[in-house]
Amino acid sequence: MKRFLLLLCVLFLCLGSAPRKITWLALGDSITYLNDHTDETGNRITKGYLTLIKERYPQVEYINQGHNGWTAVKIAESIESLGLVKADVYTVFLGTNDWWQGKRIGSLTDYQQATGNGTIYGSFRTIIDKFHSLNKKARIILITPMQRGDFVYINNPSNNAYGSYKPNMDQTLEQVVDALIQIGKSEKLPVVDLYHDSALTLENMVRFKRLKNPETGQYQDYTYPAYLNIPFNPKTDDYPYPIESIALTYDGLHPSDQGYEIITDRLIQKWKGLK
Repeated sequence: MKRFLLLLCVLFLCLGSAPRKITWLALGDSITYLNDHTDETGNRITKGYLTLIKERYPQVEYINQGHNGWTAVKIAESIESLGLVKADVYTVFLGTNDWWQGKRIGSLTDYQQATGNGTIYGSFRTIIDKFHSLNKKARIILITPMQRGDFVYINNPSNNAYGSYKPNMDQTLEQVVDALIQIGKSEKLPVVDLYHDSALTLENMVRFKRLKNPETGQYQDYTYPAYLNIPFNPKTDDYPYPIESIALTYDGLHPSDQGYEIITDRLIQKWKGLK
């Protein structure tokens, strides 16, 4: 009998010390989506930030709600059809596509007054309200876009976009980032600010961009900012980011393994109660 009671005590102690399971719903765009679709990167990445966190913290069960090419505005417009579920932690990693597609940022008033999904501010109110409706006690963490170099899609080079070094449709990516930071302050939500991270600069998005020298017609490796004024023709030119050009991104926009490691570390720093 004593032996049985001793075993029972040991069992209870073990169960009590086991980490509590954490359900994490990660809402985002292609940077989140690609975690489970590495084949769509030409196998240039092996693990995204969801997998990396899961490996470090086995008690975390993630739900990947990454939507390739989507904006915060489109997410908000589709919020009731996405199949979002109750979770302990919600992360939102959106904004870079909003900037490129010219979605209007709006103002904090759009967030505070829930003016709808016509602006980025209003769309984030829709998203955060949805999370609160699913679990009032959930932790919500906002993740800002990274800076971005010149993006060239590995599976279709005609799909390309210049980087965050200049405005698009009279808005800068930094203005989108500042909006997310302001929402975080307003709601007292942790914000992972990747855009202003000193490790994630335009200079190290890629090691170089391989382009034809306009004078010689020969391919040459150009670093940032030298490549800004060198044209790229997706119909006739080779893909400008060979394997050896990979740095923090593999295509100017999407994180490489190294980039995902940095994102993971920064998210862990803001995720209280994870360790």
